[in-house]
Amino acid sequence: MIASSPASDRTARRNVLVLVAAQAILGAQMPMIFTVAGLAGQSLAPNACWATLPISAAVIGSMLTATPISAFMQRHGRRAGFAIGALGGGIGGVLGAYALSTSNFLLFVIAALFTGIYMSAQGFYRFAAADTASDAYRPKAISLVMAGGLLSAVIGPQLVKVTAETMVIPFLGTYLAIIGLNAVGVFLFLLLDIPAPRRAAQGAPQGRSRLQLIRSPQIGVAMICATVSYALMNLVMTSSPLAVVGCGFTSGNAADVVTAHVLAMYAPSFFTGHLIARFGAERIVAIGLVILASAGAVAIAGVDLANFFVALVLLGLGWNFGFIGATTMLTAAQAPEERGRLQGLNDLVVFGGVTLASFSSGGLMNCSGGSVQAGWQAVNFAMLPFLVLAGGALIWLAMRPRETRA
Repeated sequence: MIASSPASDRTARRNVLVLVAAQAILGAQMPMIFTVAGLAGQSLAPNACWATLPISAAVIGSMLTATPISAFMQRHGRRAGFAIGALGGGIGGVLGAYALSTSNFLLFVIAALFTGIYMSAQGFYRFAAADTASDAYRPKAISLVMAGGLLSAVIGPQLVKVTAETMVIPFLGTYLAIIGLNAVGVFLFLLLDIPAPRRAAQGAPQGRSRLQLIRSPQIGVAMICATVSYALMNLVMTSSPLAVVGCGFTSGNAADVVTAHVLAMYAPSFFTGHLIARFGAERIVAIGLVILASAGAVAIAGVDLANFFVALVLLGLGWNFGFIGATTMLTAAQAPEERGRLQGLNDLVVFGGVTLASFSSGGLMNCSGGSVQAGWQAVNFAMLPFLVLAGGALIWLAMRPRETRA
């Protein structure tokens, strides 16, 4: 946290604009990959149970690189770290295109690991928005940067519809488009104005250790709620294109469902920060968990196209409230010297949970119950225990005296 007064928010607002543009352009590759990787994996994989392994590999890549990228940014600044993320995304696009052209499933999975480098770097956009923001502007800065994903929600799936069948090899054009997005988007970071953190002077406060940070009630609960919100969103969203197509609808329908889902993920960000400032982050997170439960209930109720749309819209909205609220809780509990350490630890835990959810998604969808409908129900029933865990953690935090939460 560099700024502390509203008068200094001019720089913060400029950085928010740059990060919103990065979310829109570079971020478009994520809905593209989540739409086509499972479908492409299903055609390449030797076993249908492995269809979503490429998506899982992207999440694994994000999990493994979260801590190193955070440490790199702490030393060299946000601009350099985000450029490395774009480079990883571009390499993933190149390898993915080559894997599709040679029908190489293993290489396709390796390509997704490189995509995970970009995914990890993108996760720090929200923290970068807070770096130069005042206390008052911070929740709005975080939510506005997340709102940049609204454009990626339109650009990404529409690019899938334009590119998926343009070449003899399905989805090859999509991966070529991903290469272009990374090449164009990387130049945006030249406009970013976030000073690299100063080296700590000898004897200066070093902040809490990772163990001390994770034992802080507010930080621990924020990490649980962020992990559950993101993991459950990924669990259901990863399987949704397979479920839509498996229930007799088209890949275009699947892209439209993903579009609606990603719009619901990011459109509320225009007012989520205001809601957090008015009602508090913990209440917004609690509402997000309730909405996630509602998404599961709608999905279980039927497999009409309308059910898919409503369930995935609720899933996106619940993720928005839960994840942005938890991020705000986390940034409010950190000291400046703890920023790199805590943010890397947080994203390691979050994407570790997302990795497990992504692995589970393909197995539950394709290898349980003997039918697409049964697999889809299994995916959504799996949400329940984790929602109970996050809800219980929030209640436990609310019952503690406020002065003991940090």
